[in-house]
Amino acid sequence: MAPKPNARNTVNGTRSYRSDLRREQAEQTRSRIVAAAAELFAAQGYARTTLAKIAAAAGVSAETVQGHGPKAALIIAALEHAAVGVTDEGNLLNLDKGRAFLSLDDRDEALDYLVAMATEIHEQTARLSRAVIGAAASDPELDQYLKKLVTSITGQCRRVLAICRDRGWLREDVPFNELVETTAVLTSVDTWLRITYYDGWSVARYRRWVRRMVAETIFRRP
Repeated sequence: MAPKPNARNTVNGTRSYRSDLRREQAEQTRSRIVAAAAELFAAQGYARTTLAKIAAAAGVSAETVQGHGPKAALIIAALEHAAVGVTDEGNLLNLDKGRAFLSLDDRDEALDYLVAMATEIHEQTARLSRAVIGAAASDPELDQYLKKLVTSITGQCRRVLAICRDRGWLREDVPFNELVETTAVLTSVDTWLRITYYDGWSVARYRRWVRRMVAETIFRRP
């Protein structure tokens, strides 16, 4: 004889299902909002992008966007999501991109991968980065975020280069901290913008240049 369903389990199961469904719907809504914000901030800049415009582009109400705001928080989320696909992750090595790097045991393959990854991130975030940099001049919250972001990126470089050092790939005639700072500058979005946006270099030319510079100034000769 089949057991009778437990009313409590049935109710709890239904509640759990509904809770999971609401959570999934909320995540999908936030993803639409962040994606719409990214497009608008990149195309129109920070000042001209309003919460109403983001709401219209995302297909949600202005109140819903406000619940995910303020505007500074949205551009920060948009920038981080465009860079690595998630927000609030402070360690690149915890992500698929970082784990793929950790799996490489050949110096040249690892160098090529790091350069390709930096190039891809810049291609995805350069316009948003310009919007953040421009807005930071008049928005204290974004100015503070930008300072923290620079520190965070330097920390990412330090983690990656620590792996390279442990594998014997780095120069030993230059202090490690100097190698970290040099890498952070060479691979920064500021350098990307200077070379591609202002000087007009192609992406391929930038990639060849930064690969050579990192190989010559950071890595030891094979």
